[in-house]
Amino acid sequence: MIRQQATIADTVKTLCRISEDQFADPFEKIVWPETVEKAAWYFTPELISIHGMPEYEALSEEQRKLLSFYENINFFSLNIHGEKALIEGLARNLYFRSEPNFTPYLHHFLDEENKHMIYFGRFCSYYADKVYPDKKLTFPREYAPGEEELMFFVKVMIFEEIVDRYNKKMADDTRLEQLARDINRYHHVDESRHLAFGRTLVKWLHAKFSPQWPEEVKISLSEYIKGYLTTTWREYYNSAVYVDAGLPDPYGLQERAYARPEARAHRQAISGPCIEFLMNENILLEEPSL
Repeated sequence: MIRQQATIADTVKTLCRISEDQFADPFEKIVWPETVEKAAWYFTPELISIHGMPEYEALSEEQRKLLSFYENINFFSLNIHGEKALIEGLARNLYFRSEPNFTPYLHHFLDEENKHMIYFGRFCSYYADKVYPDKKLTFPREYAPGEEELMFFVKVMIFEEIVDRYNKKMADDTRLEQLARDINRYHHVDESRHLAFGRTLVKWLHAKFSPQWPEEVKISLSEYIKGYLTTTWREYYNSAVYVDAGLPDPYGLQERAYARPEARAHRQAISGPCIEFLMNENILLEEPSL
């Protein structure tokens, strides 16, 4: 345990140093044009939720580009809501007592997530005059010691690992408008540190608290995480996107897009490493069906 604590403390120090070295003003980092052309690529075509479906193939090039704009608004909206919940949770856990001390990096984490909200929020408000609403619901419940903290950081890890795979893909996609590529790139750079920290903290919390829990708590936590994975992925198939892009039968299209075997394979490929980690740590007790 002492060796593990020393390793974690070294990780925290390293991540703090990198965050300090890469500290930047979000208002100076990106060039923001007064207006943008909506019929342009803002979202990698192969990541569009209905890509490969007959409804997508029937669209003109201009319609596909418009759809990519609103898929991007949905993606950035998901990030806004995710960052908002993350900031609230980080603030609650900022000075929770632990050895080693995670608080120095939590300050950087909090600062960087606030900057991410600026990137995503500015794009949505400037160029679409909207943020799609958050559809997640939370209900009060009782927690075993350490369960609430572990649940929070597992949710953060799941959400950010999915987002980061999308960020990396779109940062490298030369078809996309430079503004979209820049936002995705800057987010990915910070998230690479957040993901390393998140896995470290999740392992530490689980090792510290789960041995005290009765079996029903472990089962309940595993089921909750499975549900959270499904709910998170559902939001990538948003009927409001199809409405704004002028597509017919938006609600039916949403269900058909989500239910496709190709879409399930995509979700499993993106979430596979995260699921494997959670199962290896015995946090997920069985593989979820996405």
